[in-house]
Amino acid sequence: MFNRSKSNDSLKIGRISNDSGGYIAANSQIFENIPNTSISRKILKESIKGTPIIKFGSSSPKVMIIAGIHGNELPPQIAAIKLIHKLEKLEKEDKISGTIYIIPFSSPKSTMDNSRWFNGVDLNRITSVKGSITNEILSKIKEFNLNSIGDFHSTSINSMPGKEGIFCTMKPSPESFQIAKYISDSTKSELLFYKNAGNAYKGALEDECNIALIPAVTCEVLSPNGIAKKEAWERSLDQMEYYLSYFGIISKDSI
Repeated sequence: MFNRSKSNDSLKIGRISNDSGGYIAANSQIFENIPNTSISRKILKESIKGTPIIKFGSSSPKVMIIAGIHGNELPPQIAAIKLIHKLEKLEKEDKISGTIYIIPFSSPKSTMDNSRWFNGVDLNRITSVKGSITNEILSKIKEFNLNSIGDFHSTSINSMPGKEGIFCTMKPSPESFQIAKYISDSTKSELLFYKNAGNAYKGALEDECNIALIPAVTCEVLSPNGIAKKEAWERSLDQMEYYLSYFGIISKDSI
């Protein structure tokens, strides 16, 4: 599934959905905030065909970072590209202790359109629907036998939750709470927890993972929809790095 880039970088990139492709470069807010490198160009080229997925490392634990389920939530998507560049360097230095899968653009078409929706549907409400992009992502999560997933979003002031925070649930995957608390304590993001997965948000990727006993969290930063501010993507990047730090996959001090 994963092909190594033929350029000077060592990027291992594959694709999940073939129905979600879009021209990320058409979203100037994204394009102007990501590095102009062979890595970025490779990812953007793959995004034209569908949902790109990048892999680092080969050992345990195995986790996945996801961004862009809502295409107009831009800071996490920029943060994911920034993180990919950092991890590419750490992998060369043999400083990754585990396996990291990253989906920077879950729905490139939605990101291209700067839209929350994919063909009129909220992808974070239909993870249980066979054939949906999020269901295909969930299938890969199970196929890869992952230890955890982190789903990264942004939220505007007048929406839900409307504040920076880390969502988690207590049951049936109690480690969801432990992961969220670690990120919350480390980043001073508010801890937002529910007792049971699936009660508050039907069909959300985080909930479907927790129900499947794959500990998952949703990390939110505050940002207007469709807008990318440096302080917002820096906060999202911080959440991602502490997520990886929780598992000991990277050292926060070395990144």
